[in-house]
Parts: sequence; C-alpha cells; structure tokens
Amino acid sequence: MSALDQTNAVAADRQVSEPDVSALEPGRLESGALAGVVLREWIVFLRFWRTRTFSAIVEPAIYLLAFGLGFGRLVASVNHIPYVQFVGTGTVATAVLFSAIFSGMFDSLYKRRYQRVYDAMLAAPVDVEEIVTGEVMFIGVRAGLYGSAPLLVAFAFGLPPKPAMVLIPVIGALTGIGFAALGMFFGALVQTFDAFGYVISGIVTPLFLVAGTFFPLSRLPIWARDAAQVNTLYHCVELVRHTALGLRTVDIVHVAVVVIFGLIAWRAAVWRTEARLID
Repeated sequence: MSALDQTNAVAADRQVSEPDVSALEPGRLESGALAGVVLREWIVFLRFWRTRTFSAIVEPAIYLLAFGLGFGRLVASVNHIPYVQFVGTGTVATAVLFSAIFSGMFDSLYKRRYQRVYDAMLAAPVDVEEIVTGEVMFIGVRAGLYGSAPLLVAFAFGLPPKPAMVLIPVIGALTGIGFAALGMFFGALVQTFDAFGYVISGIVTPLFLVAGTFFPLSRLPIWARDAAQVNTLYHCVELVRHTALGLRTVDIVHVAVVVIFGLIAWRAAVWRTEARLID
C-alpha cells in the first residue's frame, strides 16, 4: 500500500470514528435529552402525585363551589349562561394558571439553588435549553389535565357535555406550557422564596382577577378591558368557554396569543436560567 493510500485510509477511519459534532452543538434540542428530563420529572412526580394532585384539583373546585353556589344565588346568569356554568368554564383556566406557574416558580428555584439538581443534569449530555424545555412541557401537560377537573363539578351543576370539550386539555396544556415557562423565568430571577411574594401579588393575582373568570369583562372600565387583551389567561378562558358553548372564528386569535406568549416565555426562561447556571 502506498503512502497516499495509507493516508486516505487513516482519514476514512477517523471520519467514521469521530462523532458528528454538528449533532452535539449547544442550542439544539435533542430528543434523547428531552426524554431524559421528562422521564426524571415523571419519576419524581410518581412519589408526590397525591399531594400535587390534591392541591391542584381541590382548590379550583372549592373556588367553583364557593362562587357558583354563593354568587349563583345572587346572579342567575351571565350573558344568558347560568352563572355556575360561567364560573365552571372559567375555573378551568384558573386551575391551569395555578398549577403551571407555581410549579415553575417554586420547583425551579428549589432545584437550582438548594438541591443543585440542574448542576447535576448539566454534567450529563443535557444543556440548559433542554432542561427548561423538558420541564415546561411536563408541567404544562400536567396542568392541562388538572385544569379539566373543574369541568366534572360543572357537569354536576348542569353544564352539558359537548364533543368540542375534548380540546380543553389541549388548550390547558398550551396555556400551561407558557405559564410554566413564565414561572421558571421568575424562578431564575429571584434568590429566595420570599421574593415570590412580589410575583404573586403583583402579577399572578391581577392575571387571575382580570381574565373574565368570575365576572364578564364588559363590567370593567375600558382601560381594564384593553389591558385584558394582553392577558393570556383571558384568552384561555375564552377558548375554554367557547368549546363548551360553541366555537367561533375569533378563536384563531386566542390560539395565536396563547402560542406566541408560550414561545416568548420559553425563550425568556431559557435565557435567564442559562445566565444563572452558566458563568
């Protein structure tokens, strides 16, 4: 074998043995890494599913019963909809919000600062983008399923089931992914659990109240109605309500707002978490 042939053979062997560096570039979402992050979340969830599920389902159901049976005695209907059904469809979005954003906030801070789980995960072939993406996907899908629980209570109070309601867990999951990402963004901003008081009082509570959950936005001042248009929870409420009462062409706009919000919150969570974890 000539020297030229030997050189070509060595180059060919090196090309076969060396991994494809482009497939390992940071910033690429690898399906194996995402599956590993989601699997870890699932295994941890199996140990604590009773307490997580109880709080995520029972609290919105209590809101529904309190407002539905309480105000329902004073307000018979809203926009020709029985009030308990009006609240029942709105409470779905509330359950999604609480389940997604609180898990994103508290869990991410605990894992990052106290347990150092993210540092351990970065030692494996997983980057920050895959950690954030895997976690918000798991939390969002779980929130979508939890959000369907108030419907069962609403059914008991006369809400008629409709085929379009099968879309409600999907709507909840899309919204939950965005709010989970927003929660992770806040979790990467603060250093203590006490700092979440600013987020809960200044952001979560207004989102919760100005979303058309317990009363129609038409009763609010014009400026509040305009502000509600950028509230993702309002668009989730409208989507859920329309699946129960009849879909409309404007729902395309609601879906677009939910998706765009989710993408922005996801990128913000990745950016801020990366800044915290990587010097």
